Amino acid sequence: MSETPEHVVAAARRRLRRIQGQLGGVVTMIEDGRSCREVIQQIAAAGKALDRVGVSLLVSQLQYCLEDEEAARGEGYDPAEVERLFMSLT
Repeated sequence: MSETPEHVVAAARRRLRRIQGQLGGVVTMIEDGRSCREVIQQIAAAGKALDRVGVSLLVSQLQYCLEDEEAARGEGYDPAEVERLFMSLT
């Protein structure tokens, strides 16, 4: 598949680094005996942030597929594959 635009990759890296820090914070919260409610809230927030990164990357590929459907199919992406990728994020 066509390379994901660098600005999309850079944004995904930044977000993933923040999520990585957030998960480290969750580990610390557990070690410090913080309340289950607080820990679960942070886990849920990290999960949602991770989902947003996946959607952002997928949207970039969808734009490519819409711009040049034939080239996208030639590279192995068909509408069914894109749908499977999208559904795996929901």
